Amino acid sequence: MADFHHNFHLFFDEFGLQQQSTKGSEMTMNTPIGDGSIRRLVPRPDLEIVFEELMFHGDYLMPLATTTPMVELHYCLQGTRVIHVERNQYEFVPGTCALQLIDEGKALFEFTGNQPYQALSVGIPVSTFHHYMEDISGARHLHFSSLLGRKPFRLFDEPIDPASAVIIKRLSQSVQTCSIKNLELECNVLELLSSAFQSFLTEPKTPRLSSIERQKIQRARDIMLERMANPPSLVELSRMIGLNDNKLKVGFKELYGTTVFGYLREKRLEKAFLLLQQGDLNVTETSLSVGYSNPSYFSEAFREKYGVNPGNLLRRSF
Repeated sequence: MADFHHNFHLFFDEFGLQQQSTKGSEMTMNTPIGDGSIRRLVPRPDLEIVFEELMFHGDYLMPLATTTPMVELHYCLQGTRVIHVERNQYEFVPGTCALQLIDEGKALFEFTGNQPYQALSVGIPVSTFHHYMEDISGARHLHFSSLLGRKPFRLFDEPIDPASAVIIKRLSQSVQTCSIKNLELECNVLELLSSAFQSFLTEPKTPRLSSIERQKIQRARDIMLERMANPPSLVELSRMIGLNDNKLKVGFKELYGTTVFGYLREKRLEKAFLLLQQGDLNVTETSLSVGYSNPSYFSEAFREKYGVNPGNLLRRSF
């Protein structure tokens, strides 16, 4: 197996940090460059997890030459980082998830001074990426080289989804208190990888709907979101958009990959997550605002989706 960990060694060496154990360690940075800490975890040979909490004393440019191809999932939680590869510039901003395909090559990291930078990175070698891209028969439909093309670097990015945000927060707290076993650590990280691979690398199916039908179904989705607390029935919704209920059900599943009310349930819980983070409403008020008349049922659905009780999330927001 190619030692993709060497890429991380080079990154840490540029900060003047001591040589690290291959099993992981916590490193403190207190140099003219800046201050902070880096927590490195290596629960198994083909997985590296890095938590960064850094503050640079001024704008800092760091050249880096990667020596081994790898795949890295990077969550920017606070601060800004820019990477220059060849003539392209890639910016990491707070609340962003980025899947990076990295080949051997040179890059320039640009860190903004006098602002905290917090991030979580998950690295795997190409061989492990290919293993994850295979189905149970051994057939592989995605290849690192075909995705990368002839370039040394490719990036996919999007906002961090609420489910991943919960996992990241849980991981961060557990790692800080050393209250997590390798099994739990790997399960959480694999869930993050699976979500990112599905989001970035799964080809959307081409809908077999006319443009008018797509517009009507998109209008149906908008109505459900606008009337989240008191949505119309399926029959009422069909009449409102001028499409029969069977066509609406089939078309909605084709366009959004779920049922009308399955979609509504997900969006209710996502909105509830954001409301609880803001801390302006209690659990009962939040459940009512997104259309749950029974707070107990709301708490059960929330816990099933995010793995935490809504009350616990509310308390953490203060």
